[in-house]
Amino acid sequence: MIRILLFGAFLALVSWLLHRRLTRSLGLGPRGTRATGAALVVAWLFALVGLGSGEVFDPAWARVPGWVGWVWLAVLLYLALGLLLVAAGAGVARLVTTSPFGRRRVAPHETDQSRRRVLRGATAAVVLASFAAVGFGVAAAATPRIRRVRVPLRRLPAEFAGTRIALVTDLHVGPARGVGFTGKVAAAVAAERPDLILFGGDLVDGTVAMVGADLAPLAELTASLGVYGVSGNHEFYAGDGGRWLDLWDRLGIHTLRNARVELRRGDAVIDLAGIHDATSPAPFEPDLGAALAGRDPDRFVLLLAHEPKQAIEADDLGVDLQLSGHTHGGQMWPLGYLVPLQQPSVTGLDRIGGTVLYTSMGTGAWGPPVRVGAPPEITVIELVQA
Repeated sequence: MIRILLFGAFLALVSWLLHRRLTRSLGLGPRGTRATGAALVVAWLFALVGLGSGEVFDPAWARVPGWVGWVWLAVLLYLALGLLLVAAGAGVARLVTTSPFGRRRVAPHETDQSRRRVLRGATAAVVLASFAAVGFGVAAAATPRIRRVRVPLRRLPAEFAGTRIALVTDLHVGPARGVGFTGKVAAAVAAERPDLILFGGDLVDGTVAMVGADLAPLAELTASLGVYGVSGNHEFYAGDGGRWLDLWDRLGIHTLRNARVELRRGDAVIDLAGIHDATSPAPFEPDLGAALAGRDPDRFVLLLAHEPKQAIEADDLGVDLQLSGHTHGGQMWPLGYLVPLQQPSVTGLDRIGGTVLYTSMGTGAWGPPVRVGAPPEITVIELVQA
């Protein structure tokens, strides 16, 4: 609740500043000013409901207003970026129309009138572009695409060539997504008939009591080599990390808690290891050494780990292939440019030393159910011999 109150205070300040800028730049009259203020207050309330849905507020009633609130926050991001650009442009224009000695190069009345017209047009364009971009992003986020990737691997046994893995990460069911979205994802995975199904963490946002039922469709998934999963960072945000993993086990998702299993095809065996997220609290800290302890070092090993940066240790310990998520590819442009500040890979195939790394864009969306320039994916990975 403290987190919601702090966020609410910050958002109230941003909304007030936005109200001042929009009403002045667009030249709204008293009626338009009041209507804009009322709309911003309602959007502010919905955003607070969205932030608390699944943890403080029951999604049974909070998900719809929360969805609207999260979408508004995406609009607010683009409004803020766009208005900053407009302000920067206005500053440059002021320098151009003013001499180094503070004297205007053109008539003051003409300059002021022209500046107001340009500012009004630019602000209106920013508002329209922000809503259009988020509208596109809502549609893009609603249905994850199937992304097919062939991964050549040097030590892969011939018996495992052609193995198809369905990788699902970052569902983020809870505040803005419910059982309907989970069912859509489960149906898409089942239609691919993969040999192995892996869940890469961050399936939920919220508590088991409020959100647990929304994962029920995942219980219908089966694969010849099994269904496995590892924790992400969001499973622990509501303090239910261990209980979430217990629920996954009951749904048939065998959780790999710093553990390893053997996968067999014919006479060949490979190791599938899974570790907790890099930021998991005690007693769930990741321990790749424990997961790989006692294995045959000549055997191919596939690691499931939520964050791409965990591939750095995986390379040190001889992992052949790591599958991850977490980054969302930035989720909304231009946020993807910030991801490399924290992670060694943003999306797609990469190599960290001797370890091949695949980073999924993610299947759902955190916070705003919006994807701009980073479409959601269910990844179907085909293993092939290099």
